[in-house]
Amino acid sequence: MSTTVPLRQIHLAGFLIAGPVVHSHAIWRHPETVGDFRDPEYYVRAVKAMERGLFDFAFFADRLGVSDTASGSRDLAFSQGSQDSARLDPVPVLSYLIAHTTHIGLGATRSTTYFEPAHVARTFGTMDILSKGRIAWNVVTSMNDSEARIFGKEAHLDHAVRYDRADEFVEAALALWASWDSDALLLDRERGAFADPRKIHPVKYNGKWIKVDGPLNIPRGPQQRPVIIQAGSSGRGRQFGGRWADAIFTIQTDLEAAVANRNDIRDAAAAQGRDPAAVKVLTAIMPFIADSKEDATRRRDAHNALASADLGIATLSSQLNVDFSVYPLDTPLSDLIGDPRLPGPARDKLRIMRERTLGEVARNWSASVRVPQWTGTGEEIADLMQQWFEAGGCDGFVISPAYMPGSFDEFTDRVIPVLQARGLYRRAYTGSTLRDHLGLAVPA
Repeated sequence: MSTTVPLRQIHLAGFLIAGPVVHSHAIWRHPETVGDFRDPEYYVRAVKAMERGLFDFAFFADRLGVSDTASGSRDLAFSQGSQDSARLDPVPVLSYLIAHTTHIGLGATRSTTYFEPAHVARTFGTMDILSKGRIAWNVVTSMNDSEARIFGKEAHLDHAVRYDRADEFVEAALALWASWDSDALLLDRERGAFADPRKIHPVKYNGKWIKVDGPLNIPRGPQQRPVIIQAGSSGRGRQFGGRWADAIFTIQTDLEAAVANRNDIRDAAAAQGRDPAAVKVLTAIMPFIADSKEDATRRRDAHNALASADLGIATLSSQLNVDFSVYPLDTPLSDLIGDPRLPGPARDKLRIMRERTLGEVARNWSASVRVPQWTGTGEEIADLMQQWFEAGGCDGFVISPAYMPGSFDEFTDRVIPVLQARGLYRRAYTGSTLRDHLGLAVPA
């Protein structure tokens, strides 16, 4: 691989869930996992390993309810530990991590369907101030009926409607963050002048879904507003991301699809009048690293043996809001794609999968939720990253752990030095905010 210094450098994020599993359902059972999800140091160890590796940010995905989509029961989720069986609220976890880190960005999920813009604007505005500009909001619209019911709703909003509401939600949140000019806060003790009222602006947002009468009661933060992360993969989701997101998280199983996806996102950003380079596309990988590819592959296989197909069915059903437990595991995927009883978004998801049967999908979903599992030495993992990056498949990577915190320690120790030697990755943090790390301009 080339060692000439490129114009672009790789961005890195760490993917976490404040619970017993992440993409890997084996994490809580894995013999190399240290501690459990109830211990705050569990997250500190992982994020400190990322900060030692100069990651741009770590972010926490979230879900708001325990799904009973598969078989109409939550028993499997609780008995075996599915992806949504137990999750701490990531926002308090982020607040804890602010005090235990110095440079790395920190992101948490808040839903535009079950919260209000004032909640998000106050919470993330506060954390951005306390962290000195290191906070990101991971925007989701939520995904299944169990989340609706725990908030007293009969059913989840339709896919397109959720994004319509999300557009209004983000507009209103941005208006609240912008309601204080950067120099509105005076804190002039001698004159007794706290703030300049002329530089604090009313917010009157009156949409179909969202109504806000502001301003916010929190001064503007160091980043002007937190970084916005998003992961919508549908056409409507990519349109939303192209309009609002600073960084987009994606899962791609091959390089050709990754290049096409990044191009689609950049086109969506350009269609919204944005600079496509201002939207960083980060694709997920789950690395297994050892002294040889054979040893790394054995580590991967031992990990995957801890993840059951039943958990894959439970998680697949939860995420696609369809009960797949009614189908035998040997059902061909083509039969499911052609089943008119399945909603369109679910069939669209199945079309991009390369497995032949539902059972293969379930085992993949349990082991990694389709995140590619790359095996090899540090050099070999770096080779693949360089190939995808230079081919235009991504602007960087989201590292998803197979065990905690060892996956992040191994990546930092074995892969980061190789990327640095090739000029593909920073050797030090050169800025203080997450926007600095990502090379993003401060919003006007």
